Amino acid sequence: MSTPTSPHRFGQVALLGRPNVGKSTLLNALVGSSLSIVSPKPQTTRHRILGIATVEGAQLAFLDTPGLHLGGKRAMNRQLNRVARQVPDDADVLVHVIAAPRWTDEDEQVWQLVSRYSTPRLLAINKIDRLRDKSALLPFVASVTSGRAYTGVHFLRATHGHGNDALLNDIVKHLPEGEPRYAADELTDRSERFLAAEMIREQLMLRLNEELPYATTVEIEKFEQDGGLARIAAAIWVERDGQKGIVVGAGGAQLKAIGSSARRRMEALFGTRVFLELWVKVRENWSDDEASLRQFGYTE
Repeated sequence: MSTPTSPHRFGQVALLGRPNVGKSTLLNALVGSSLSIVSPKPQTTRHRILGIATVEGAQLAFLDTPGLHLGGKRAMNRQLNRVARQVPDDADVLVHVIAAPRWTDEDEQVWQLVSRYSTPRLLAINKIDRLRDKSALLPFVASVTSGRAYTGVHFLRATHGHGNDALLNDIVKHLPEGEPRYAADELTDRSERFLAAEMIREQLMLRLNEELPYATTVEIEKFEQDGGLARIAAAIWVERDGQKGIVVGAGGAQLKAIGSSARRRMEALFGTRVFLELWVKVRENWSDDEASLRQFGYTE
């Protein structure tokens, strides 16, 4: 970190990687709040999420991105890749997150993207606890970095905080000088309305099986503050009638569980009581329709 006599630093930091390498977990750890939703399923992140970390002598605006992926020919897949590809244009530091001990074709695709920029490029190797034989780590790193000009390499267990401070310090060193753009207590530029929709979608990702989570999205229809109570009404959109029954569940049990868990997450993040109403609606093949994607906010 900077000393009291050092110039203040500010910059935007892009977290890039293929799906399911832990970018959102890392963002949440670095900013100290559960801003970006997390699930074991790939492609949980669908939007660019900005998370703000204010430390001594510096302020960092982290940009979490959808995982850059191969395959997937639907309009939603194309949109996720567009968002991921645009983010490096705005960044002062690029952090390429991979998951040990694999380097895949999608990891290579991310490298091909970040290699186009002269911006400092840090490699963050996450999930190193999955390597039973730690002696295999150095040969893996040597293979990955051979012919690839990373500015630095870091080893992480993001969920446990291992390596996060060293990565943060290295990022700060590479930030340009600049005054903070956000208040010290700000965590994101996203609205509570947006975050509420994401927390409902997080429960869909966690509770629904196989491909069904990818056929769902959430639209906030009402968000009103009534004293110390936030009144929120949201529609969960699916693509077929048969999916609606699965989301609702027998006697409405599944929908009730989704709502209860999402409400608790909102109350913890917003610091207020929440009254949440959910409905399930059907729009055929919304994820392959450009107009529907625009309506549901996938326009970045």
